[in-house]
Amino acid sequence: MKKILLIEDDVTLRENTAELLELTDNYDVITAANGKLGITAAINELPDIIICDIMMPEVDGYGVLETLSKNPKTQFIPFIFLSAKTERSDVRKGMNLGADDYITKPFTEEELISAIESRLAKSSILQEQRLQITEKTVSEEEELRDLNDLKNFFDDNGTSFSFQKEAQVYAEGDNSNYIYLVTKGTIKCSKLNEQGKVLTTSLHKEDDLFGYTSFLQNIPYQETAIAIEATQLVGVKKSTLIEVLHKNHKVVLALVDLLADNLKDVKEQLLDMAYNSVHKKTADTLLKFAERMNKNPDDIIRIARHDLASVAGIATETLIRSISKLKKQGIIEIEGRNIKIIDLKALKMVE
Repeated sequence: MKKILLIEDDVTLRENTAELLELTDNYDVITAANGKLGITAAINELPDIIICDIMMPEVDGYGVLETLSKNPKTQFIPFIFLSAKTERSDVRKGMNLGADDYITKPFTEEELISAIESRLAKSSILQEQRLQITEKTVSEEEELRDLNDLKNFFDDNGTSFSFQKEAQVYAEGDNSNYIYLVTKGTIKCSKLNEQGKVLTTSLHKEDDLFGYTSFLQNIPYQETAIAIEATQLVGVKKSTLIEVLHKNHKVVLALVDLLADNLKDVKEQLLDMAYNSVHKKTADTLLKFAERMNKNPDDIIRIARHDLASVAGIATETLIRSISKLKKQGIIEIEGRNIKIIDLKALKMVE
């Protein structure tokens, strides 16, 4: 049964018209005695169609239509003016404001029912068209094919965050609400072992995704993320990303490949820590930081010694001795905390 809102200040006309409509057995009629009450009823009840007088106290019919047309909840509800005013200027004003029809008093039952049925039919067709357009638009927007599309989704829909050097993005054990994309800067992720030592587990440069845990369970962050330098991120809530992945299977496969590559890097890091010489661990770590923090590997690296040692998996004192050796070999230069690679080829050849 369709719901009609009748806004009319004349008590007799309001009651007679409401009774007429209810007797058809097709309509459930809600009434309002003035424009102000009519606006409230329209927003609360969301009728299928509105029939409204023009000359009323509180708010006239024009004001009712103008107010409801600006509200997203009521802007598409069909609106018919009902008035004794028959001048062409009044008809034109009502239609210019967006009214769907204009019925003058006195009217017959057939005229009223015909106008209502016609406008309801038109509204139904327009609603279907709007729904089709919306579904098509959503489908086109959500059709993500690869990681680049996913990163563009982060840029377009994510929340921006800025972090100064040494600022914490999240701590191990925090709720894993967001997954992040680095747009500028570098992020260091680390874990604390039982002995209280910090082990750097990964470095994330510009255009890297990080912060993902389980997509199926509410598992907290498994590491701590800190900005190594002034860094900008965009974050998307995990719940939002899950919805995107449900609708874009190609992106799921691309994300699986990314996770597989990350796992491969972690395994290689563990092998390096277990079997490579201290000297090679130091050289590889310098190359890794150069890759993550600089566009050119021979640019200056500004990084704390303990961070280098943490990634390399060696004691800070041991790392310092190894760096000093690389300096003596003319492979790097050291000025305070700054390190510059002088001979990239030689650094890659260190055993």
